[in-house]
Amino acid sequence: MALVPISKTGANEARVRAGFWAKLRRVVGRIPFAEDLVAAYYCAIDPKTPARVRAILFAGLAYFVIPADLIPDFIAGLGFTDDASVVTAVVAAVAGYIKDHHRTRARQALLRDKPE
Repeated sequence: MALVPISKTGANEARVRAGFWAKLRRVVGRIPFAEDLVAAYYCAIDPKTPARVRAILFAGLAYFVIPADLIPDFIAGLGFTDDASVVTAVVAAVAGYIKDHHRTRARQALLRDKPE
């Protein structure tokens, strides 16, 4: 499991909490990994999730939220491939911690007009 510096965890969490839903609403129709992304979010904010797992999740989610990334999101057909790779790697690394109730909340949030 990759290590994320503890000093970065708070900053990543703040970025994610501030920008996750707004970014998701803008792009949800263009990303096939939305359910994994939202399940990862719910796992990251779950106080029962171990701190090291939360740190990994917030790092991956921050990559999605931050506008400047390896492949700019506005490039048609390629823009979210780097985001998908990061989300896939993060979800695979912590898969045992993303529980059924995180996935259920993710599906419910994606069905609603305004996820919480």
